[in-house]
Amino acid sequence: MNKKISYQESGVDYDSLDPAKTLAQSAGKETTIHLKNYGFAEAEDTRGESAFVWEQDGHFMASVTESLGTKNLVADEMYKITGKTYYDNIGYDTVASAINDIAAIGAKPLVVTAFWAVGASSWFDNLERTKALINGWRQACDTAKATWGGGETPSYNEIVDPNTIALGGNVVGIIKSKERLLVDSNLKDGDRILFLKSSGINANGISLSRAIAKKLTDGYKKKLPSGVMFGDAILKKTNIYAVVIQDLLDAGINLHYVSNITGHGLRKVMRAKGNFTYHIERLFDPQELFLFIQKHSEMSDHEIYETYNMGQDYAIFLPKKDVEKAQEIIRENGFESLDAGYIEEGERQVIIKPKNIVFKGESLKVRL
Repeated sequence: MNKKISYQESGVDYDSLDPAKTLAQSAGKETTIHLKNYGFAEAEDTRGESAFVWEQDGHFMASVTESLGTKNLVADEMYKITGKTYYDNIGYDTVASAINDIAAIGAKPLVVTAFWAVGASSWFDNLERTKALINGWRQACDTAKATWGGGETPSYNEIVDPNTIALGGNVVGIIKSKERLLVDSNLKDGDRILFLKSSGINANGISLSRAIAKKLTDGYKKKLPSGVMFGDAILKKTNIYAVVIQDLLDAGINLHYVSNITGHGLRKVMRAKGNFTYHIERLFDPQELFLFIQKHSEMSDHEIYETYNMGQDYAIFLPKKDVEKAQEIIRENGFESLDAGYIEEGERQVIIKPKNIVFKGESLKVRL
């Protein structure tokens, strides 16, 4: 490759997306009068959080809508190479994207609904692919202990390409008791930061990964050092954390906050609105997929760590005294964790010491 590739050049520009999000939050806030008319109330601290929460009948309810992005386009290209559908992983990851957001607020997922928009209804004529999508969706619901409650399958002629599908979903969850609500006002000076190790790229940064594939002579067939094809590495399933978060809360672990490391990379560590400095002293080694992407995009450490999770999924904030017990529970659930650093009151920023990277607060504006 002879040209550096940026996330913005691949079609994703947070400078355009983030202002739209905050404008929508402001407009949405003006509609909360309707909740009051029904005797309910918005949990104001959750406006712009990973999920929206309202108080209802002595407990909290939560809702989030998420989409897969363009990961299924990688599956479509890999089908041409391997003959596999990969849509079991695609269905699973669509659900995981929403589940992990709602779990980060402390909610137990109850009901998942699907939104599968196609350019032509004939997309579903490929029964092997359709069954794989359905099977993966159900597996994710079972993993999260949530019920699949139905959904919508519109045909969007001239909006969606007739050979593709746009995947999204909604999750409704419950927070009982109300003390389990995880909002940034719970953060304390001196809290430790636990990272959960990601399974890979998840559903973020896919547009950039696809741009790299187009530049490679072998495309998605290009082998990583381990011998795994680039496309197979991208399509690895996302971890689902709903059960482990509930297990931590059930065990009396005093979780103060959780940030799901998705778009914006490790800048998401400072999703909270408060004035804290986040000191990252240790990192999981990035999986070879991230190193491959960095090499072929020619991104700096600063650029790639602000785009991808780089091996770190959830950032869990909790008192130092609870770290050892929390890590034991995380391990029992089959996940790896890392006592990565701490927070202190001060300038809102993330300092990643092993990489000499600093993300200033103004680089992440996703909250009102």
